[in-house]
Amino acid sequence: MIVVTGATGQLGRLVIDALLETVPADQLVAAVRNPEKAADLISRGVQVREADYDRPETLALAFAGADKLLLISGSEVGLRMPQHTNAINAAKAAGVGLLAYTSLLKADEARMKLAAEHQATEQLIRESGVPFALLRHGWYTENYTGNLAPALEFGAILGSSGEGRVAGATREDYARGDAAVLLADGQENTVHELSGDTAWSAAELAAEVSAQSGKQVVYTDVPPAEYAKVLVGAGLPEPFAEIVADSSAATGRGELATATGELSRLIGRPTTPLADSVAAALKALQG
Repeated sequence: MIVVTGATGQLGRLVIDALLETVPADQLVAAVRNPEKAADLISRGVQVREADYDRPETLALAFAGADKLLLISGSEVGLRMPQHTNAINAAKAAGVGLLAYTSLLKADEARMKLAAEHQATEQLIRESGVPFALLRHGWYTENYTGNLAPALEFGAILGSSGEGRVAGATREDYARGDAAVLLADGQENTVHELSGDTAWSAAELAAEVSAQSGKQVVYTDVPPAEYAKVLVGAGLPEPFAEIVADSSAATGRGELATATGELSRLIGRPTTPLADSVAAALKALQG
């Protein structure tokens, strides 16, 4: 039995979709904070169990009988460590045969603030004694293409990455890679550096948006502190805005530029090109 946490989230749903292509629905468990949001999964025959990272008693029931568990990292930056600790302890108590965790590309080397919780979680997993697979994700292309409306309105994409490059891939690419590892044998105590096949810069992203939309969009580089202020003005909470700005600066240092080729090998095809992601995002904006 395979248990997927965060199964109603953007990544988790895609992992479930990928697994359902080969795994019988009754052998999958969608572990979710709010089961009411998983009605569509129930209709497809997937088992749905309540799993709240903040309530360990729910995790014990959710992970019972799991041969393999995908622990999708919590979405609340700054609160992940107690949540992940609860999940890891529950996985160990349940006797899970493989604990797969969605970490950060080159997590052991990364200096961005966002890496700290991933580094600590990886250490906890190693110390737990549970066989593991570390799924170190690079950036989602949707981190950029999911917010093109203001770029088109103001003719600019802001950031602090300079000429730094991002080996981005789509959530679906990563989800299929995660599913491939869960389905494969011999994955105990492995580390997977997952990223897109081609690294691109923010300026190249802006050029692609311009070419496809017919509207001139340029990349404007600003200091991280200024970028954080802009993000706060756009409605992001200040702590998260600072994380985003810091991650952008880390991109400028090359922390997300590594194109390992491992993701495309796992999914059996090239990762989704930037041009395709931009096209999809622009189509979505057009309704």
